[in-house]
Formats: sequence, C-alpha cells, structure tokens
Amino acid sequence: MNRLLPLPVVVPLLGAALTLILANLPRVQRTVSVVALTGNLVLAVALLVQAYRHGPVVTQVGGWPAPVGIVLVADQLAALMLVVSSAVTLCVLVYSIGQGRSETSESAPVSIYHPTYLVLTAGITNAFLAGDLFNLFVGFEMLLAASFVLITLGGTEARIRTGSTYVVVGILSSMIFLIAVGLVYAATGTLNLAQLATRLDALPDGVRLGLQLMLLLAFGIKAAVFPVSAWLPDSYPTAPAPVTAVFAGLLTKVGVYAIIRTETLLFPGGQVSGLLMVVAGLTMVVGVLGAVAQSDMKRLFSFTLVSHIGYMIYGVALSTAAALSGAIFYVVHHITIQTTLFLVAGLVEERAGSTDLRRLGGLARIAPLLAVLFFVPAMNLAGVPPFSGFLGKVGLLQAGVAVGGPLPWVLVAAGTATSLLTLYTASRVWNIAFWRAPRLATDEPVVRLPQLMVGATAALVVLGLTFTLAAGPLFRVTADAAADLRLRTPYVRAVLPGGAP
Repeated sequence: MNRLLPLPVVVPLLGAALTLILANLPRVQRTVSVVALTGNLVLAVALLVQAYRHGPVVTQVGGWPAPVGIVLVADQLAALMLVVSSAVTLCVLVYSIGQGRSETSESAPVSIYHPTYLVLTAGITNAFLAGDLFNLFVGFEMLLAASFVLITLGGTEARIRTGSTYVVVGILSSMIFLIAVGLVYAATGTLNLAQLATRLDALPDGVRLGLQLMLLLAFGIKAAVFPVSAWLPDSYPTAPAPVTAVFAGLLTKVGVYAIIRTETLLFPGGQVSGLLMVVAGLTMVVGVLGAVAQSDMKRLFSFTLVSHIGYMIYGVALSTAAALSGAIFYVVHHITIQTTLFLVAGLVEERAGSTDLRRLGGLARIAPLLAVLFFVPAMNLAGVPPFSGFLGKVGLLQAGVAVGGPLPWVLVAAGTATSLLTLYTASRVWNIAFWRAPRLATDEPVVRLPQLMVGATAALVVLGLTFTLAAGPLFRVTADAAADLRLRTPYVRAVLPGGAP
C-alpha cells in the first residue's frame, strides 16, 4: 500500500491531462473522468482499511527519506477524509454529466470543465495526504487554482463579480499561509509535520503562539469561520450547481482538516482553546441567523454551511478524545449532507426555473421524489433523531458537558439553539417550496429531470443514511483516529521510524 499512496493524487492529474487532450471527444472525456474518480474511491477504501488495521501508510516520494524529502501520510483521519471526498466528487461528477453541462451549456465548456474538476480533486487529495506544511500549501493552491476557473464558468456578470471576491480572499489566505510557512521554517529549520511536532515544543511560548495564530488565521479563512466567513455566502450561490455543491461539501472541510491536523499534531495543549470556543460559538450563531433571513435556497444553504463549521471548531477547541471523535464524525456527516442539499437546489432550479422561495410552491405534489431528496438531508442537517446529524451533535454536546466550565456550557447552549434554528430554516423551505400551493403556471411545460442528476443525488442521500445505520462502526473509526491524534506518536513514528532528528 505504501507504493500505491501517491496514486490518489497522480490518477486525477493524469486524467486531467488526458481529458484536456480529448477535448473534442466529450463522451470519451466523460468516461476518463468517471474511471479516474472511481479508481480514486477504490484506492481510498483500501487505504482506510490498511490504516485502520496496521497504522499510518507512509510514502517517501522520490525515495528521499523524511524529513528531507516530500512525504505522503494516510493515517485514519486522512484516509477517512479521502474516502468521503472521493465518493462525493464522483457523485457530483455524475450529476454534472447528467445536467448536460459537459456538452451543451456555456457555463462549463467541455474543454475546461473535466480537466479543471480533476485538478481540483487532486488538490483536495494532496492536501489530505500532505506530510509537510509546504506540500499542504501546494495542495491548497492546486484546488484554489482550479476553483478560480470553476466558480467563473460561463463568464456571466454575477459569476465574474462574486468570483473576483472569491479570488481575492483565496489569494489573501494563501499569502498568510505562505508567510506562516516561511516563519515556521525560520524558527525550526523544517516543514515536516512529524519533525515539527517535536521541534515546536522547544520554541519560546510567544513565538509558538504567533505561529499558531497565523496558521489558524490562514486555515480559518479557508474554512469560513467567523469573522472571516462573509465571503462565502456571496461567492458560492452564483456558480453552477455541481460546482457549488463540491465547493460547499469539500473546500471548507479541507480548511477544517488543516486546523484539526495542526492543532493536534503541532500545537497540543489547548493554548488557544478559549479563543477557538468563542469563534466556534459565533460561527454557529451568526451563520444560522443569516440563514433565517434568506429567501433563496442557495444563499440559505450557504449560511447553514458557515453555521455548521462552528460545530467542528467546537470539537477542536475542547480537544478531548470524545470531542475530537465527534468533530471528525461531524465533518464526515456534513460533507455528504451539505453537498446533497446543494445538488437538490440544482434540481429545484432545473425543475422550477428558480431557487427563490418567493417563486416556488407545490413541489411536493409536482415532484414527490424531489421532495423526498430534500426532506431527508434537511432533517439530517437539522439534527432530527435518529439521523447522523443528531448523533454527531449529541456526541459534541456530551463532550462539552463532560469538560464543564462557563465557555463549554455556553457552547452547548449555542449548539442547541443553532440546531433548533436550522430545523426552523429547513421547515420553512419545506413549507414554502414544497408544501404550499403551486406557483407554477398550469400550462407551463413539465421539465423532466435527467436520471443521472436524480440518481447521483439519491446516491448521496443513501450515503448519508448509511452513516446513520453504520454510526457504531464509524464512531469506532473516528474514536481511534482521535486517540491517535492526541497521542501523536503513531504519526511521528510512522514518518520518522528512527526518531526525529
């Protein structure tokens, strides 16, 4: 498995090159993309099984041993993220093919969409597997460069305007990250994560805290945590539905993953736990209040996306084994559910011509299957029992109660209120768009939704339900991953078997 570890990065990049060459053969191009991402999913499952049974899988790229060379590491956390992201990117690709964007729509020209989407996938994968800070930076830049193209596909005025904001914010966060990387190297003489885990402890407290805050700022912008989250609700809704879905499901979670990785491996001890708790609480509350005020489904889902990032940061802030396990579980759950809801918004737009709640109505009668595809993930996001959203939130809230103290109790209250307000927003969308009298003209032609679009969305709904049915085994995986994160030694010994020089 060590020799296969680079393939989840290499396969999408080779697929991107091949699909660019095959720009004039759209059917072959689509086949190459689907095969590449299916292969990635199979590899990811194999890596997760290996990491769960035998510990982290490590590859020294080019034969250069760590900490000199580039190292790729798939521990249980990285492998689990890889499995979920591979499943989601494959489903979204199938959805986009069904939507016909790869053939006829100007919003995703065939010569651009597939290569760019595969580069985006490679960047996400590289970020999850990166064993040093600079390679993590490279992964971010790969996915950001691809996302700059995808978010402005079609060149409409709205997409160019919001895409410009997205580009500026992306470049700013990358500059902060790069400066932090340079400062870390200047202070420690290395960027290898395993080696940094031992060297950062020897730095003066002030220097260590400064480096920690710079990395948190860079990753916080990418994860869209409050107060650096205002860019997201204005950027995502204007992009094509498949692009918005994969952005919402995965790009912010790469930032959350980076926070989890660096806070547990490089900066253990909870030096900024109070700050993270405040940020988590504000992210939850401000995000969900923004969702309550929206009348467009895409903007509403964008605000709920911001809001539920707060739950994940809450788990990191508590930093107990139970809290980290709950945070990882919630990341896995939220990637799937949030992506599904944005795909449903695309189906609503395809069927009714708009996602504006003021123009919708009667969809439960007109399109009952579409109503089911919305209702299940919406209730899951709201945390209605017995869905995985409920289980993840209960795990995080129980961890907060176990820790005790003023701030954890305030966050327990904020998390509960956020869940109730999320249920309110989901119920409001259901009542207006699906339950009330139809707003469509009776003589308007019926739009049949492409089977691939419906099938891909249904597959993600089933995946979300699978997390509910298999919550016990999944919690065991997340608990083991959290235990390894807190120990740090399994990661360090796997990368540097001879000890950190």
